[in-house]
Amino acid sequence: MKITQLHPRFIGEVVGVDTSGPVTPETVKFFEDAMAQYAVCIIRDASLRDEDHIRFSRAFGPLELPPAGGKRIAPELYDISNLDPHGEIIPPNPNAQAQAVDFERFHTDSPFNSLPTKWSFLLGYIVPPEGANTEFIDTRAVYEDLPQSMKVLIENLQADHDLFRALQRRGVEFGDEAMRKSYPRMTHPLVRTSASGRKALYMGWHAVGIAGWDQAQAEALLDELFAFATQPKYVYSHKWRQADMVVWDNRCTMHSATSFERFRFKRDARRTTINEYGPEVSAIEAQRDTAH
Repeated sequence: MKITQLHPRFIGEVVGVDTSGPVTPETVKFFEDAMAQYAVCIIRDASLRDEDHIRFSRAFGPLELPPAGGKRIAPELYDISNLDPHGEIIPPNPNAQAQAVDFERFHTDSPFNSLPTKWSFLLGYIVPPEGANTEFIDTRAVYEDLPQSMKVLIENLQADHDLFRALQRRGVEFGDEAMRKSYPRMTHPLVRTSASGRKALYMGWHAVGIAGWDQAQAEALLDELFAFATQPKYVYSHKWRQADMVVWDNRCTMHSATSFERFRFKRDARRTTINEYGPEVSAIEAQRDTAH
């Protein structure tokens, strides 16, 4: 097992990791150490079997299970594709409340979940010939480059993450109150300590407020941090190959999809997400349990 660094601040390309068989303690230690150092690791030539993807992910933590959906893939996996249950391209829906472009901004997975989201494992089954890159930012590096006065200001702040308020800021209104309750506003520390011991920003475009702050002041601060974090020098853009498994630490990175001709090219990517601890339960069920 060997790692090559692909960006000056982070990103490790891993060769020699076999995701098709049992995960040994040596592999767990190697990969935990690699993730602590690089925050994003790219495994080449991963197994394209749902059961292998799930087994490999579970070796590092309990799964966050997606809401029940179609039966195109295993129920433990998030379907990050443009395909219907028959494997055909989903046609455009001009009446949809939100379009794909509304979500192509830097974020972290599941900030609406009170459980700490550890890593995501995205596996490329069908890769478009052009476009559909995934871009990453190491928010440890971003935090370290902030002016000292900003570090002092944000050290103990709590950020509010709200998918629906974030969409409203982009002109998208949802009328589905049941869906809104499934993805409630959640508050998390704006600065947290990563697995490496380095401090990191925990934010994304879903972060829309600061606990105890005036809304306009909060949005101004978060927009300033977001603009600083998304400077090109912090961004690594991953061009997918079939059977790439890209693993990122949601606690110290942000990521974003880039566009592609989604009504021309098929894209089949499948994701697991794991938590640090706790039972395997869907994010939505976890929120309902928390509410009770």
